[in-house]
Order: sequence, then structure tokens, then C-alpha cells
Amino acid sequence: MHALLVALALALAHAPTDSLAQVIRARIAQVPGAQVGLAFRRLDGTDSLYIDADTEFHAASTMKVPVMIELFRQIDHDSLSLDKPILVENQFKSIVDSSAYALDPGDDSDSAMYKLVGSRVTVRDLMDHMIDRSSNLATNTLIALAGADRTTAFMRQLGATHTHVLRGVEDDKAFQRGLNNMISARDLATILNAIQTNRAASPASCAMMRDILLHQEFSAEIPAGLPPGTPVAHKTGWITGHLHDAAIVYPREAPAYILVVLTRGIPDENVARALIVDISRAVYAHVASDSSATAGSH
Repeated sequence: MHALLVALALALAHAPTDSLAQVIRARIAQVPGAQVGLAFRRLDGTDSLYIDADTEFHAASTMKVPVMIELFRQIDHDSLSLDKPILVENQFKSIVDSSAYALDPGDDSDSAMYKLVGSRVTVRDLMDHMIDRSSNLATNTLIALAGADRTTAFMRQLGATHTHVLRGVEDDKAFQRGLNNMISARDLATILNAIQTNRAASPASCAMMRDILLHQEFSAEIPAGLPPGTPVAHKTGWITGHLHDAAIVYPREAPAYILVVLTRGIPDENVARALIVDISRAVYAHVASDSSATAGSH
């Protein structure tokens, strides 16, 4: 069935974007209970599609991108250095009552980071761990530097009105009270566009952020729906019942674009992943075919 939808996407790709919307909505409808927030826009602003793009989702690890932006802003203002060594400790304070909690290495995609507890690691290396390996330990270490309130405030300046960065990862007391980091597909597209257009920080810092995102090691979602070798600057996110990917896609033979897909309500992670891959494939087909049609008209 997935193959039929992809074929339909290929057939309709050169048509108006509402045809792409039909393809994507039909694919989403194949997954009972699926809730999807989607934002697609070409970087040149000539094409876009938004589906439930302002619905707020648990941000999971996508919140690490706003944290990275705030850190680079501080670096630009000389209040922080990429080479500053930070003591890594696996002990943090809940935003509910300041009680201590620790992270479980078994729940972290970067368990090797825990070997560095008790040592000092540079901000540069911590950011690499936070984004490329999605390290929770690096994230909680860095969010104390970035400041959750400052991070959220700057997201508002960028126009990300549904983004709420409240806390680090695995603050169970906060989770139980519904105090979670939240984000929307449109906000993530806005945030990635700010990095792409050098509005998130200085041009040099935005270039470094794009490079970090290009080295993301988890590529089973949006990148898996693209031709092999397509450069993708992206950040994934996962918690139980949620799977996300937010990307700047740089096709070699088509216009660059931003694609954000947030999902929830899908108990089987593999089903959610297949949905994101198919959406990515359909969007790429739309962009590539539209580019070919435009070139042919010349």
C-alpha cells in the first residue's frame, strides 16, 4: 500500500501543493490514531504545506535545537566559549521542588557519555554529543548554561510561539505534573529557517550549527526517504508514543527545503518511522518533479 501512495506522489508531484497534501493525508489515515504535525517549505519561499502545524507536541529531543541556538548566542556575545570546560555530573534538580534526580544510562542514546562523569568536557564537545548522539546527559549539563527561560524567550523573538523549553530530560516530577518541553511543526520550521538564514545567531555560529546538524547520527526517518547521500541537517526526537524529525534538506538536483514531521498516538515506533519515511519520500518527489518541470519549461 505504501508503494501505491508513493507512486501517486510521483504522479502528482508537479501539480499544486494541495495534491501533495492529499497524498500525505491519505498516508496518515492508514495509521489508526495517528496525530501528525507537518511543516514543509522551500527555502526560496515559493512552495509550502502545513498540516496541523500549530498543534503542540511533546518536543522530546527536538528541544535540543533551541538550547543549541541559545548557547551560540551567548558565544556570540562573549559570555561563553566553545572551549570552556564544563564538569559533567549526573545529578540535576527538578523544576518542581529542586529535588535531585539522575539520568539512567540505559535510557540514553549516548550511554558512552556517562564514562565522562567526573571529568570536564568542552562546550563544543557537549554540543556535539547533544545533537549528533542526542545525549541526554550532555543536554542536561548544557541547559543549565543556556537557561530554559532565556531559550524560550529567544524562540519567541524568532516567531516560535508554541515552543516551551522548561526543563532538562527525565525530570519525572515535572513530567507527572504536565510540565513538559513543547513544540509545534511550524515552530521547528521557523527555528531551522532562522539557522539557515543566519538569523538565529551570527553567520559564523549559524554555519557551525548547520554543520553540527549535518552530522546527526540517527537517520532512519526523513533521510531514509531521500536519495542516498542527500545532505540533511536535522534533529530527531523520541519518547514513548512520539517520534519526530525536523530537517533542512539539501537535494543535489532540486531546491533545498525544510521538512518537519511530528507524530504521536502511534504505539509501534516502526509504524511511526515508516510513516515519516513515506512522507519524506513524497515531499522529495514533489520538490524534484516540480524542479524538473520548471527546468523543462525554460
